[in-house]
Parts: sequence; C-alpha cells; structure tokens
Amino acid sequence: MWIIHLLRYLLVAGIFYAIYYSWRQSRLSSRKIQPRFPKNDDLRREIGYSIATTVIFALVSLAIFMSGIRNHNLMYAHWSDYGTAYGLFSFVALVVLHDAYFYWTHRAMHHPRLFKTVHLVHHKSTNPSPWAAYSFHPLEAIVEALIVPIASFILPLHGYTIMAFLVFMMVYNVYGHLGWELFPARWNTHWAARWLNTSVNHNQHHQYFRGNYGLYFRWWDEWMGTTRPDYDAAFDRATAQPVSQPESTESPVTLQPVH
Repeated sequence: MWIIHLLRYLLVAGIFYAIYYSWRQSRLSSRKIQPRFPKNDDLRREIGYSIATTVIFALVSLAIFMSGIRNHNLMYAHWSDYGTAYGLFSFVALVVLHDAYFYWTHRAMHHPRLFKTVHLVHHKSTNPSPWAAYSFHPLEAIVEALIVPIASFILPLHGYTIMAFLVFMMVYNVYGHLGWELFPARWNTHWAARWLNTSVNHNQHHQYFRGNYGLYFRWWDEWMGTTRPDYDAAFDRATAQPVSQPESTESPVTLQPVH
C-alpha cells in the first residue's frame, strides 16, 4: 500500500520536474511564474516531508479497509451495484467534496498557532517545485489523508473511484506546485474555466502566505472574498507570451526565499 502511494508521488512529481526543470526549461521559460528557482536544500526538504506523508497516507488508506470501519462505511465491492453513471458521478462528487474540505481545513491551518507549529512546514516552499506537493507536517498530512475515510461515510464509493481520485489529486496537486502556468491566456476570464484553480493562483499563496486557499476550484475563494486582488494580473503576466517564444534565455537567478 505504501509503495503505491510512494510510486505515484515519485512518478507524477518526477515527470513534471524532469520536463519543466530539466528538458524544456529554456523553451518554457516564458511561463515561469517566479524567476528564481528552488535551491537543492528546498528540494531535499520537500521530498523528505513528502515521503513521510506517503507513509501516513498509506496507514490511513489501510484503516479504510479494516473490518471495524469497512462494516460501517458506504464502500462497495461490485461496480455493477451502482453502475458506470454513478461511478462517474461519485468521482466528481468526491472532487467537489475534497475541494470544500481542503479550503476550510487550509483556512484553519492559517490560524497563528497552527501555522507556526504545523502549516509552516509547507510554507517553507515560498517558490514551490513539484516535489512540494506532499510536503506537510505529519499532523497536517493526517488531516489531508482523512478526506477519503470521511467521504466513504457520505458517498457510496468503489475502490476504482478512490484510485482514480488519488491519481487526479496527485496530478492536480503537482500542477499547483509546478512553478509554471500550463493553462492558456485568458483562461482566468472565461465564464467556465475561470472557476478552475491555476498554478499561478497557488503559487501566489506560497509567495505571499495569504489569499488563494482553494485546491481544484476558485469558487470558495470567490465566495469568501479570499481571492488575491492581483491574481488576474499575475495570471496575465505568466501567460502573456506563447510557449515557443521565451522572454529570455538567461540562466535562472537564485534568490533567498522571501518570508
């Protein structure tokens, strides 16, 4: 179980890191959100905490299948019991539920006491890399891992749905910490696409520590008035030039993290 969580993290984060920080760095430089790059110490810290998080996620996943819990939650074994239409619905519902759960637990983590003792581990990455996706204090990792057990008491869930959700969560989480914007220009003003969270949005949260608390969607930030007022301008800057026309071919500048 732990190996699956670990490999999913290493594979997804590793692929994005290889593409954007190694192979195509120069060609994609126009989409870099912050000009500086994480230092090696930052990367080692992110990977170390993330590996610890995969252990915690695995232990919580095992708890779902323990007989005492399994007999009371709504998980089901046979896909045919609910069919494909419900399977797709439950996946979407799980994503929406997780987004709400993340927003409010994330807001709670920014309480001064919780921030200094727990959430600061994640915010040490002021300019995150893909490896920061799971870089949590162990207590925060437990909170993050509880979404699936909680959801299993709210929604009938099949194991396949949970596996698909965990892959989606990993990919979107890595995208949010990528440091490059992948969505096209004017995505932030499209009537539907504007509600999707972006790498720029979450990068701003790491850079400034306030605002932009959402995970997959932006509606909680919009409804609660926590969207940063400079978000649209930052997104426009990051997507101003086509990917094939980088702004500069100069070597990346490394600066000290801004706290």
